[in-house]
Amino acid sequence: FHIFYYLQRFSFNMASSSHQPSAHPQLPRTLGPLMLWGLGVGYVISGMYFGWNLGLAAGGTYGLAMATLLIIVLYVTFTFSYTELACAIPKAGGVFDYATRALGKDAGFLAGMAQIIEFVFAPPAIAAAIGAYFHIFFPEVSVTVIAITAYIIFTALNIYGVKAAATFELVITILAVVELLIFAGVTLPHFELSNIQHNALPFGWKGVWAAIPFAIWFFLAIEGVANVAEEAINPQRNILLGFGSALLTLIILCILTFLSSVGVAGWEAIVYPSPGAPPSDSPLPLALEKITGDSGWLYHLLITIGLMGLVASFHGIILAAGRATFEFGRVKYIPQVFGSIHSRFKTPANALLINMVIGIIALLTGKTAQIITIACFGALTLYVFSMITVLVLRKKEPELERPFRVPFYPYFPVVALIIAIISLLAMITLNIAVSMVYFGILLISYIWFHFFVKQSLHAPKINSN
Repeated sequence: FHIFYYLQRFSFNMASSSHQPSAHPQLPRTLGPLMLWGLGVGYVISGMYFGWNLGLAAGGTYGLAMATLLIIVLYVTFTFSYTELACAIPKAGGVFDYATRALGKDAGFLAGMAQIIEFVFAPPAIAAAIGAYFHIFFPEVSVTVIAITAYIIFTALNIYGVKAAATFELVITILAVVELLIFAGVTLPHFELSNIQHNALPFGWKGVWAAIPFAIWFFLAIEGVANVAEEAINPQRNILLGFGSALLTLIILCILTFLSSVGVAGWEAIVYPSPGAPPSDSPLPLALEKITGDSGWLYHLLITIGLMGLVASFHGIILAAGRATFEFGRVKYIPQVFGSIHSRFKTPANALLINMVIGIIALLTGKTAQIITIACFGALTLYVFSMITVLVLRKKEPELERPFRVPFYPYFPVVALIIAIISLLAMITLNIAVSMVYFGILLISYIWFHFFVKQSLHAPKINSN
């Protein structure tokens, strides 16, 4: 409570000098399609580097492969449907703005909270991975100190300016993509089909169900592109280009990474560092060891460049999270100070700061796996609300200008909705305790919103009458 109190005091002082005179502060438009591609791929690309291989332990090669194919269908149908919303309503709040317009303030609040939970809880897990990575090279510095330092550095970069942040994101995303292509080039010559087929479905169809959350990790957070739509040049055109090109890139990288990793020595080799050891969340180094050993220059070069994948997602999701929290502050669902724009940098500085504080608190719990799971719950809730919104807005506002219309309507949003619900049920059944925490956060937040925030927002109207 003391931390939040002093942060609010600091943010208030900062806002007093940075808040724009406009009652509805606007973000400047500086992002083109290439920058949007970099953000879209950057949000997600860390999922290629760590975490996904734990789905192999849950379902084997075929189990994770079938789950991943299902999730690819989800993201193809979802992304095209979500692009329709982002082009028609290019606002920083993303699903919050869309659902509010289609379903009302209550549903909009829940959708927006789910989005904030996803974007605020994903970075601490990635920060922990960055800390563990650097700790290998600097063992005298603790993982936590490195992770917190990363939080401060990249939050500061986001405060400095969106164009600088997006340019940095583009550069490190390109490096991360190149590294994955080099990794595939090194490992694919050693690919053997027998490694894919060995013990491929150890737990039967139940393994497919269990692998779904890890398949989601391959693509989690691509929807963050919509949160910078307000800062995109010609968003009605460039959001489509950014979303579509990012998704195509990620699907290709997902398939390449999956096949080249497992094909070297089987799925057990990229899950367990040694027989009887606990599962590792670093599949690429384990695969490379089978070819280059763990001391060659190529091994160290690829692993060092691979750090860029973690940095890209960490930095990019911080950017998207700042916009989601900013929108909540701009409409006064949280203290208005978090909806202000810095007068010099033209960025939502206060929203970025509060997200950093919450993220560091989550990081200090040390519950990385649970944090990732909570972020996935937020994402799936976002997908459900957004697909319902697409269907409702088509009937409620048929005259709404839609520069892009989802193909094969209504099949695409309906398919995405069904898969998202199935995936959400899979998550709940496999993570009952964490699901209770997640839905508890949503419930408490909604109670606070319904009985306090809505009352305060309606009070002036009641008094004026």
